[in-house]
Amino acid sequence: MAISASEISARIVEAVMAQKLAPGSRLGEQQLAMLFDCSRTIVREALTRLAARGIVTVSARRGWFVIEPSQDEAREAFEARRVIELGLIRSAGSTGKIEKTALRQLKAHLQREKTALKESDVGNRSFLLGDFHVCLAECLGNTLLADTLRDYTARTTLIAMLYQSTHDAVQSCEDHVQIVAALERGDHAAAEALMAAHIGTVQSALRVQAPTDPLAQLRDALAPLHNTNAAPAPKAKKRRKAADAASPDSDSSTYLGALL
Repeated sequence: MAISASEISARIVEAVMAQKLAPGSRLGEQQLAMLFDCSRTIVREALTRLAARGIVTVSARRGWFVIEPSQDEAREAFEARRVIELGLIRSAGSTGKIEKTALRQLKAHLQREKTALKESDVGNRSFLLGDFHVCLAECLGNTLLADTLRDYTARTTLIAMLYQSTHDAVQSCEDHVQIVAALERGDHAAAEALMAAHIGTVQSALRVQAPTDPLAQLRDALAPLHNTNAAPAPKAKKRRKAADAASPDSDSSTYLGALL
């Protein structure tokens, strides 16, 4: 059965969340078509969808690439996740306790996270830690926001790779455990506070450099020199004295000729 554009785009997002596709990775249409055994038209449709979702970007001359988020885009992505996830938990709190089937699903996900932490497959571990937030949105009953959150989670995964996050995977899993425990006992306010702290910790672990002066190098190069009024070099003064002795009545043009 032929693969669809939706399936290709889903595979690319999964690869991003598993940290198997780094920021700036080139996605050649021909290579992807060969890999998935499909036409370039299907591949182009998948990449176009991902571009609309903010996961890839395209250059007319260079082709398709996984995005490389700027510092401003990183901040905006975390702000968006904070609004969506805290809003989901708050909304769920207004409707009462989370359903038992949803809790079982979340606990099963947590168990997969814990198992992945003990194994050597870093990609699977990274995917599961990110997918927890998508799973939570689905369990809280909002599949539309779950899809949106999947894209933002993929972006923040790229941000963590680009800015060399120091956030610990074990701590991330423990944060998830505490959030689910708060939801299970019906304490949505605590769950919301825990989620806010969790997202804040992940964001603060990024090694983001302070803004630099874009004109610094040019500014230094074009700064006035400090020795423009310095005295003539000793050798030049000596030569000028010789010229004075040879022609004491010479004008300034004679001095210039002697120096040259």
